[in-house]
Amino acid sequence: MREQILIEVCVDSVAAAIAAERGGASRLELCSNLLEGGVTPSAGVIELVRSKISAGLQVMIRPRGGDFFYSLEEFETMRRDIMVAKKLGADGVVLGILDAHGNVDIARSRELVDLARPLNVTCHRAFDMSADLFRSLEDICATGADRVLTSGGEQTAWQGVGRISQLVKAARARIVIMAGGGIDDNNAVNIIEHTGVREIHVGLGSSSESPMLHRNLRISMGTALGREYQRFQVAEEDVMNLRRAVTLARS
Repeated sequence: MREQILIEVCVDSVAAAIAAERGGASRLELCSNLLEGGVTPSAGVIELVRSKISAGLQVMIRPRGGDFFYSLEEFETMRRDIMVAKKLGADGVVLGILDAHGNVDIARSRELVDLARPLNVTCHRAFDMSADLFRSLEDICATGADRVLTSGGEQTAWQGVGRISQLVKAARARIVIMAGGGIDDNNAVNIIEHTGVREIHVGLGSSSESPMLHRNLRISMGTALGREYQRFQVAEEDVMNLRRAVTLARS
């Protein structure tokens, strides 16, 4: 039997977290506002998810959507959110900081990594937005972070599969390379085999209709029009299918 693949599922609600764990997720990344790529969830959500699941819980530390060049106030927000995540029982945090030129901000990243200990730390796909992936990999190693989530600098992990493979080799086991971006039960095995990664990050969220009977279609509360009566949920069955595909391929 070859080494088991760790499956991390991105979730944004208590219901999604429960479904992901039941489906076989090894670890969860808890975020809010996935339309913006994920930002820090509320203390209430962190606390309730922690009370409902036993899988590893990684909390997103991202004060806003958009770029990863943060002001002093945003950096202080990240510091405080890390302390909240620690207090509420998270197993790890997920973060990333770049400077204005697209380089990893080593000093401030290291400060957050040190603050987060003994929790583990993942550098998220801010890495993919950096100016030079291989230089950024060395910089992230210097921060002391435990893993890097990457699509190889492309929109999806399958498009970046060659670069992810190169990053795994360049990491030389100093840091974990976790593949993420458009991974599902149809392509996970190929991505794993082509890259050599042992951890994958998946969304698997699917749209469902709101149970609301009354609807006001004249107004949209957010910038993404028409989302008021759509909900996005992780289905236990989708996680189970992914786990099954990966397990069968490696048995």
